[in-house]
Amino acid sequence: MFEFLDRADAGRRLGDRLAGLRGQDTVVLGLPRGGVPVAVEVAKALDAPLDVIVVRKLGVPFQPEVAMGAIGEGSARVLDQRVIATYRLTERDVGAVERKERKLLESWLARYRRGRTHSDLHGVTAIIVDDGLATGSTARAACERARQLGAAKVILAVPVAPARVLASLTEPDDVVCLVPATMFHSVGYYYRDFAPTEDDEVLRMLDAAARPPRRPLQAAGDAGIEEEVDIPCGEVRLRGSLHLPSPCEAVVVFAHGSGSSRHSPRNRYVASVLHDAGLGTLLLDLLTPAEEPDRANVFNIALLAGRLATASRWLVARQATSSSRIGYFGASTGAGAALWAAAEADAQVAAVVSRGGRPDLAGERLAAVRAPTLLIVGGADSQVLDLNRQAMALMEAPTRLEIIPGAAHLFEEPGTLAKAAELAAEWFTQYL
Repeated sequence: MFEFLDRADAGRRLGDRLAGLRGQDTVVLGLPRGGVPVAVEVAKALDAPLDVIVVRKLGVPFQPEVAMGAIGEGSARVLDQRVIATYRLTERDVGAVERKERKLLESWLARYRRGRTHSDLHGVTAIIVDDGLATGSTARAACERARQLGAAKVILAVPVAPARVLASLTEPDDVVCLVPATMFHSVGYYYRDFAPTEDDEVLRMLDAAARPPRRPLQAAGDAGIEEEVDIPCGEVRLRGSLHLPSPCEAVVVFAHGSGSSRHSPRNRYVASVLHDAGLGTLLLDLLTPAEEPDRANVFNIALLAGRLATASRWLVARQATSSSRIGYFGASTGAGAALWAAAEADAQVAAVVSRGGRPDLAGERLAAVRAPTLLIVGGADSQVLDLNRQAMALMEAPTRLEIIPGAAHLFEEPGTLAKAAELAAEWFTQYL
């Protein structure tokens, strides 16, 4: 059983639990990498500054997945003497691992800080956030570092942890845990989506937290919208995740590829970049859970496009988005559906972006597309690149092909998804 959809969901729920701290003098400190997406949501809920505390696990030399301790910034260091004794490790063994991890920690610091100083913790409450605990070693080191930086109180906040580990913690003044597991498996076991968090995503979150708001604070009752929605579509209802700024000038509707969903970490990452650019988003499941197992539905581009058009009309009918311009972001087969829908005579779409997409699935309809279209393809995705070039030759709308060197179909290589998201944000900002 999954307790959390993803790290953002866990962070929002953790923020609700910590709501009593809102308005107090607090700083939220995420543990890179996976703890940062959780910490972002906690910082939003508390309207508190966001920063990181960098720590590294010290793994047993011949079994590195087993933690024998952890180190943090400065002189923060904790050791698990029980593990060290069990594996009969010498001071020399521990020292060798620590020197190696110290170098990696310093490189992480240089990357994440980029000249920024640490938040001033003197006299404040430091809330240390991770996506979960297993042994607790890194959390202990982070708490020790927060003390060294002058925190008056240290709270450790995590979505899930073994109950026995929670009971053994003495470093924090208080611990908040949503799921104190008596039969703990692993942190990822409790998440539906536990995809790795990349350095580029951490940096984007830190940069966004450091920037002032794009707009002044809105009047009461005029905040944005963040909600799960059900969109009527014939005999079915389409599930979506809607994010709207206030006011909302443009909304990008996401059509994911086969085998994915609106919870796709890649599409959610791109959506977060669009949010930073002031754009609204609707991440949409074009098939119901009952329809998804039938592979024929996944490639029924006409069906998917019709439902995408229905979602667009639903947006136009809502008061909050009735005057918003609409864009489509399609990935894989979703790109074919986006372009098919954009080719309709009454299409209300003003711009399209395809990431690793199959625009060829729109067939002869490509010539009828009028919306400016950006095709983003990985340089290592040779077959899809050829299909995009062929599709581009059939299009009469303003169209640009961007090739991201080294990227494969899923844009999992370091920095490639961030580049794709940046290109999408620029395109939608220009045309929406």
